[in-house]
Amino acid sequence: MGRSGLYIEARIRADLDTLWARTQEPSEHRRWDLRFTEIDYLPREEGEPQHFRYATRVLPFLTVAGTGVSAGEKERPDGTRTSALRFSSPHPLSLLAEGSGYWRYIPDGDGVRFLTGYDYRPRWGALGALADRLLFRPLMGWATAWSFDRLRLWLEQGITPERARRNWLVELTVRALVITFACTGLGLESVLRLLGPFAASAAYLCPLLLAAAVCVALFKSPLPTTPAARRCQRQPLTGARAPRLMRTLENPR
Repeated sequence: MGRSGLYIEARIRADLDTLWARTQEPSEHRRWDLRFTEIDYLPREEGEPQHFRYATRVLPFLTVAGTGVSAGEKERPDGTRTSALRFSSPHPLSLLAEGSGYWRYIPDGDGVRFLTGYDYRPRWGALGALADRLLFRPLMGWATAWSFDRLRLWLEQGITPERARRNWLVELTVRALVITFACTGLGLESVLRLLGPFAASAAYLCPLLLAAAVCVALFKSPLPTTPAARRCQRQPLTGARAPRLMRTLENPR
């Protein structure tokens, strides 16, 4: 991986076999991974790499699709597991043209270090490279980390991906309402009238209270039941290298 490649790591207290199933089965994978709307395996012969199709709904009226090929090592001498893939999208509106990545599963005490490294080539020339550097690549990194934490909540606390998304939307809405109220003073006059003789003192404290409310809404850590990208590690402790398994995969067409 190059210096611009993405790296995400989460420590998940779960059984290795269960984590493998939730990440390798397409029907399970697409439930927790924000980056994919559909993942479908294609027929294959025994011993061959697994080809697949994927799709991502970018907007309500726009879905971009692509193809990929993957392979996994479920039994390794050191007890770890690895999967690798290459992918590409011919869709003209897909900024992502082609890329490759891997997952590693490293047993660690009562859990598993689940990590990924991936990189891709954007299309649209210099404009695409600029859009990728300023917007798309940071967004992809956030979406991957958020998804990893949603997977962690599913395995550790039994919070389904669908419920985790609702928790996130509710918390995001509450924070937005607090900031809106604090910045616009919406309904503040009515509240002060209810305070009667204490209104003058309350009005004096209001700016401080509103500022404190904005700080809490912006910077308070998410609730334990809400997925959060910030809980994931975004830089490897040592140099991250793609597994040798990657070399055995052809570029999908």
